[in-house]
Amino acid sequence: MDTFTLRKEDVIRKWYLVDASGVPLGRLASFVAVLLRGKNKPTFTPHVDCGDYVVVINAGKVRLTGHKIEQKYHFRTSGRPGGDKYLRYKVLMKERPELIVQWAVKGMIPHNKLGEKIFMKLKAYRGQEHPHGVCSPERIEVPG
Repeated sequence: MDTFTLRKEDVIRKWYLVDASGVPLGRLASFVAVLLRGKNKPTFTPHVDCGDYVVVINAGKVRLTGHKIEQKYHFRTSGRPGGDKYLRYKVLMKERPELIVQWAVKGMIPHNKLGEKIFMKLKAYRGQEHPHGVCSPERIEVPG
C-alpha cells in the first residue's frame, strides 16, 4: 500500500468560531492548536499546512487557574543589556487579553516556517464582535 500524502492544492479549509468564556487557557490553547494544525482530520500530513481557520472570541473572559493571574508573566528581551521586559498577566488581561491566547497557542505549534503559516490562521478578539462573519464560521465548543 502507498502512504497517502496530502498536497497543499488539495487542502479544504473551514472556519471555526470558539468561545473562550470560562475555559481554562491551556485547554483552550491545546484545542485551538489541534484545529489550526489539522490534526483532527484524517488527511493530516505533518509537512503540509492542512489546518483550518479559528476565530476565538471573548478572549478577555478566558480563565487562568490557581494563582497564575497574579504570578505569571510574559518575558521578552531585546538582546541588549538591560533590555528585558516582564509583562504581568494581570495587566495584560485588562489591556490586551487576545495576546495571552495567541501566545499560549503559539507555544503549541511548530517553531519553524510552517508554524508561522499555521499561526496566521488564528484570529483572537477580546469581545463578542469579530469581522469574519462573511466567512460564516462554524461554532464549536471546547471539550471538557
